[in-house]
Amino acid sequence: MFRRAFLGLLALSLSLVGVQVIAEAPAAAAPRIIYYDASRAGEFATNFAQAAQIWNSSVANVRLQAGSPATVVIYVDSGWPRAYVTGLGSGRIYMGRQAVNQGYNRTRIATHEWGHILGLPDNRTGLCSDLMSGSSAPVSCANAQPSAAERARVDRNFASSAAPAPAKVYVWS
Repeated sequence: MFRRAFLGLLALSLSLVGVQVIAEAPAAAAPRIIYYDASRAGEFATNFAQAAQIWNSSVANVRLQAGSPATVVIYVDSGWPRAYVTGLGSGRIYMGRQAVNQGYNRTRIATHEWGHILGLPDNRTGLCSDLMSGSSAPVSCANAQPSAAERARVDRNFASSAAPAPAKVYVWS
């Protein structure tokens, strides 16, 4: 009891003489880590690793890391690229060879599909500068960097661990 009274009087007297007591700022929350398994991604595993690094260098509240327990599994097949999102930061990605065979950039596709797992919808603007424009951008588009708006939205999505995301299927076409 004496200690509490003493500390209260000390704080009062310091404030009267113009000394401010500053509390240390709370530490920034650690980013949420999403573990993924690209062992089934075949020849596209490197593209998904590059895409993960692009997102990791673009946002602060989430990190994509190969490992387990994986909440994201990446596959390859002959169809269109697509993401089956089961929740924010979880689901399945299929790297479809059809888009690659038509000339779309592998790393852009991988980064785009990661965007769905991170809570971004398709945004068919046709602009190469919009990562989530997907196949509406020209086939020649090689931009694999998320726009400022896309980066900000992902950071908002992961600002709270309670951020819900509905299950959804996204197809590149």
